Amino acid sequence: MIAFASKHNLSGKLSVPGSKSHTIRAVLIAAMAKGVSTIRNPLPSEDCLAATRAARAFGSDVKIEKGVWTIKSSPEGLKIPDDVIDCGNSGTTFYFATAISGTLSDYVVLTGDYQIRRRPVVKLLEAMRKLGAFAVTTRSDSDAAPVIVKGPMRAGTIVFDGKMSQYISGMLLASARLEGKTRIEVQKAIERPYLQMTVDWMSEHGIEVKYDEKNYSFFEVEGPQNYKPVDTAIPSDWESVAFPLVAALVTDSELVIEDLDLSGSQGDAVIVDILKEMGGNVTLNRSSNSLKAVGGTKLRGITIDCSDIPDALPILTVAACYAEGDTVLTGIESIRVKETDRVEVMKRELSKMGASIEDTDHQMIIHGGKKLTGAKVQSHDDHRVAMSLSVAGLFSEGVTEVSNAECVSVSFPGFFELMNSIGAGFQTK
Repeated sequence: MIAFASKHNLSGKLSVPGSKSHTIRAVLIAAMAKGVSTIRNPLPSEDCLAATRAARAFGSDVKIEKGVWTIKSSPEGLKIPDDVIDCGNSGTTFYFATAISGTLSDYVVLTGDYQIRRRPVVKLLEAMRKLGAFAVTTRSDSDAAPVIVKGPMRAGTIVFDGKMSQYISGMLLASARLEGKTRIEVQKAIERPYLQMTVDWMSEHGIEVKYDEKNYSFFEVEGPQNYKPVDTAIPSDWESVAFPLVAALVTDSELVIEDLDLSGSQGDAVIVDILKEMGGNVTLNRSSNSLKAVGGTKLRGITIDCSDIPDALPILTVAACYAEGDTVLTGIESIRVKETDRVEVMKRELSKMGASIEDTDHQMIIHGGKKLTGAKVQSHDDHRVAMSLSVAGLFSEGVTEVSNAECVSVSFPGFFELMNSIGAGFQTK
C-alpha cells in the first residue's frame, strides 16, 4: 500500500488505541498464570496478535473479541509447543517468549519475519546458557532468529549491559518460574520505563520483585512464584499519541486527544514535556485525562536524550525538521537495532524531502527549519517510520508518497482512517 500525504490542518478530537507494550506483557503473563485472565482494551495490532499466537503455542486458550481478550492458561502449566513459534514482526514477543521457553524441559523453536531474523539475540541466549539452558541460533554465523531453546534454566546470577531492555524484561518474566534466587545485574540500564512496566505487571500478577528502584542496576526474584490471573484494562498508548500530537504542532491545527494514560507507567508520555520545551503549545488536563495541542507556532531545536524513549525517535526527527535551529538526539545506540536502523532510515528518507541531518554512533543532529518538499519515500516496512514520514508530509510542499504503508498495522491499526477523521487527508492505494 502507498500512502499519499499533503499539506493539511487538523481539527477535532480523537482517542488512540491501547498500549502495545502493555498488551504484550498482559498476554504472555496470562499464559503463565493459572486460570483465566481478562484483558480489556487490548491493542489488536499485528505485534499483539503475535503475542496471542505465542500464548496459544504455550497451551493457552485465547478468545479474541472486540475490546476484550480472554486467556485461559493450560491447567498443566506451560506446554511444549508442537510447532515453531512465529513471532511475526514483534521483537518484544520474540525476546520474551525466548526467555520463557528456557523454563521448559524440551526443545522450543522460535522465529519471526525477515526483520526479526536480523535483530540481535545472542546476548540473551548467552545469559540463558549461563543459567543452564541450551540456547542457540540455527545459523552459526548469525546473531538472530531462528533460535532453538531447551531448559529448564536454574536460578543464578546473570549480567546484562543494559542496552536492550527486552532481554532483561524477558528474563525477569521467566525468573519467577525458576527455583531459587535469580539475580539480574544491569551495568547501565536504558529504556528504564519499560523495565518498570515489566515489574509493575509482575507485581499485579502477584510476583514479588526486589530491585534498585532508582537506577535499575539489579533485580532479584525468589522462585518459584505463581502468576495469578487478573481482570485488567490496557491503558492508551503514548507511543501512538506522539503521531497526532506532533502532527498538530507542525501544522496550523487545534486538536484534543482524549482517554490518555496519565499514570506515569509509560516513558513515552515525556514527549509532552519535550515538545513543550521545544515551544509547542500543549496543555494537559488531568481531570479529563486529555490534552490540547495548538499548532501554528514555530518550535525550536533542543537536545533530547532518547535512551529511555527509543520508539519516539522517528517522530521526534520530524518535529526537529519543523523546528528552527539544531536538535540533537542522544542515546541512540539501541535504536539502530530496532525493526530497522531507525537513525539511518529517518536520515535517508527525510533527506529526500530536503532535510539536513547528520549522525554519529552516539547522536543525531537535525538542522531544522529547512523547507521540506514532498518526495517518494520508503517505510522500510517499519511502522513508526511510515507514520512519521506521513506526518512530515502534512507540512511539506507537494505530495509525499510513503511506500509499504500497510506496516502501520503492527502498532496502530486504523492510523490513516483515524487521522483522516480529524482532517489529515491521507489517501491510500
